[in-house]
Amino acid sequence: MTDRFFEDFKVGDRFVSGGMTITEAAIIDFARQWDPQPFHTDPAFAATWTFGGLIASGLHTMAATLRLWLDLGIFRACSLGSPGIGEVQFPRPVRPGDTLRVVSDIVQLRASASRPDRGIAKLRQVTINQLGEQVMEQETTVFLKRRTAA
Repeated sequence: MTDRFFEDFKVGDRFVSGGMTITEAAIIDFARQWDPQPFHTDPAFAATWTFGGLIASGLHTMAATLRLWLDLGIFRACSLGSPGIGEVQFPRPVRPGDTLRVVSDIVQLRASASRPDRGIAKLRQVTINQLGEQVMEQETTVFLKRRTAA
């Protein structure tokens, strides 16, 4: 169901995305444009560096996470944007061939005190690889349209 509004969600709702495989070419292309460090752009250099091989930029992991979440269409009818994200952690790197999924839990819902046409949702989003290992965790806040103003 993609025509949900703020009132249709509850704390504890969980959503799991489909998968996205991150290729070596995608890692290099993204990094060349947005994070041109050699452990993201040069496989030969990366093989000799701390991580023992090419890894995706954290920004690439965040972008993939957002895309996987948006592809679910959960907030399609009601998203009014985001005022920002909280702390982001990358407990392990994303490597070429990893398939990512996003598990999103609604951890807080509250009506806006200043804008009666919206509510505020706080999500905990965990991005995992094909082995179920956590590669990213973030807290995201989203403004959601209310079906009727309070």
